[in-house]
Amino acid sequence: MSAIRPTTVEVETSLRLVAPDATALPVRASLRYDPADPYAVHVLFHAESAGGEAVSWSFARELLMTGLDEPAGIGDVRVWPWATPRGDFVALALSSPDGNALFEVPRSVLVRFLRRTYVVVPRGKETDHLDVDAAVNRLLAGR
Repeated sequence: MSAIRPTTVEVETSLRLVAPDATALPVRASLRYDPADPYAVHVLFHAESAGGEAVSWSFARELLMTGLDEPAGIGDVRVWPWATPRGDFVALALSSPDGNALFEVPRSVLVRFLRRTYVVVPRGKETDHLDVDAAVNRLLAGR
């Protein structure tokens, strides 16, 4: 008998891309958590054009959790609380050689998403979901 594999958590949402002039544009995105990659969360930005490629960013689940209440992260991904007259948001700043982007994410969406991820893989139990042999095989296959 095999163990039941925990399910992936995925939430569709709309983020707001904050432009340099402080205007904000809506961006369709998915928040994704896969128990096979228990330390990471993934944000998939959906292209508006029919043939456009989605863009994916991955970073630590703990970084997102910490960023709900205090500034977190250095370098390519930074997260911090972001209060506006429209309500409580979380700022998600992404940097790459191609440029920088600042997004507003509804705090309530992140809280619900993270709660669901912690039901699937509780905090501190991530190592129980790692398949070290498969990871080593993937690394060795890439030689």
